[in-house]
Amino acid sequence: MLEYLESLPLVDHHCHGVFDADLDRAAFEAALTESDAGGPPGVSLFDSQIGFALRRWCPPVLDLDAHAEPDDYLERRADLGAAEVNRRFLAASGLRALCVDTGHAPERLLGPAAVGELAGADAHEVLRLESVAEQVAAEGVDASGFAAEVRSRIEARAPSVVAAKSIAAYRAGLEMPGHRPSEAEVAAAAGRLMRHLEPRAREEPLHRFLVWCAVDAGLPVQFHVGYGDLDADLRRGDPLLLIELLRAMNDAGVPAMLLHNYPFHRNAGYLAQVLPNVYVDAGLAMNNLGHRAHVLLCELLELAPFGKVLYSSDAYGLAELYYLGALLFRRALAGQLGGGADDGAWTAGDARRVAELITRGNAERVYGL
Repeated sequence: MLEYLESLPLVDHHCHGVFDADLDRAAFEAALTESDAGGPPGVSLFDSQIGFALRRWCPPVLDLDAHAEPDDYLERRADLGAAEVNRRFLAASGLRALCVDTGHAPERLLGPAAVGELAGADAHEVLRLESVAEQVAAEGVDASGFAAEVRSRIEARAPSVVAAKSIAAYRAGLEMPGHRPSEAEVAAAAGRLMRHLEPRAREEPLHRFLVWCAVDAGLPVQFHVGYGDLDADLRRGDPLLLIELLRAMNDAGVPAMLLHNYPFHRNAGYLAQVLPNVYVDAGLAMNNLGHRAHVLLCELLELAPFGKVLYSSDAYGLAELYYLGALLFRRALAGQLGGGADDGAWTAGDARRVAELITRGNAERVYGL
C-alpha cells in the first residue's frame, strides 16, 4: 500500500511559500514551531517529534545518512544553498498541484508560481479574506463604503483564485451565527478598524461579512481550525462553534474546508459526516506529531467520509515541511488503508480507490482543478 501511495501525486490544498534565503540554526529551529516566543535557553526544537522526524527522513534528500546530527545537517544545508535545498525537497514531495495561501508573508517567501515550478506542480492561489479587508481599511475608504469596496475586490479576485480563507479563529473565534451581519454592524466595525482602534480585523461581524462575500463570489471557504501560533485561542477554535454558519453555507451550496483541526479533529470528522458541504484535513499537526502522525489521521478517519478528506501540509518557510508532510501523510494513510485491507475491513481495490480520492481526487473535485 505504501508503494502504491508513493506512486500517487498529491494535491496539497493548503500551503504557503518557502524561504529563498539561507538560515542559521536559530532561524531554522524557529521555523519548526508555531511559537513566536522561541524556547528557553538550552532547549532545542530538534528534541521534539518534528525535530526527530526531520532528522529521520530529510537528511537522505541532502545526501546525508538518516538521523544526521543537527549541526551536520545544517552545515550540509548551508553548503548546498537555499535554492538547491528548496528544489530537492519540493521535487521529492511528489505533488500534482498546490493551493498557496499568500496572506501571511512577513518574511521573504517564494510565491505560488515559484513554488509550483520547483515542485513540478500546478500552483493556485488562496485569497486571505482578512488581508483584503485590512488593505481596504489602510487605504482610507469611508466606513460607509467599506463593505461595497471589499465585496467588489473579492468578486474581482474570484476568477483568479481557487478558494478564500478565513482566519476568524485567530481574531474573533469560530462562534459565528449563520445570518449575514447588518450593514450598520459592518460599517461600525469598519470604522473602528480604519481609526486604528483595531489595527487587525478582530470583530466577529466583520469576519462573518467576509465569509459571506466569499460565498456570494462562489468560492470554497477555508477556515483555520484549532492548532496554530500564539495568536490562536484554542478555547474558541473548536469547529463545532461554526455549526450555524456551516449550515447556512450548506444551504448556499458552498464548500467549507476545515483546515488542520487538531486537537478537534474528531469534531471536524463529525461535521464532515453530517454536513454535505464540509471537508477536512489534518495539515500542520501531522508534521508536528512526527512519529505519532498516524494516530491523528486514523482518528480523523473514524467518522469523516473518505470522500470528504483532503491532504494539506500547511508547509511554511522550510521546504522540508513540504517533503515531511507528504511523507508522513503517505505513511499514515498506507497504514490505515493497508491495515484495513489485511483485516478484511475492505478490499485492496477499495483501499487503492480511497487512496486516489484522498491524495488528489477529492481536492480536484471540490476546487475544480
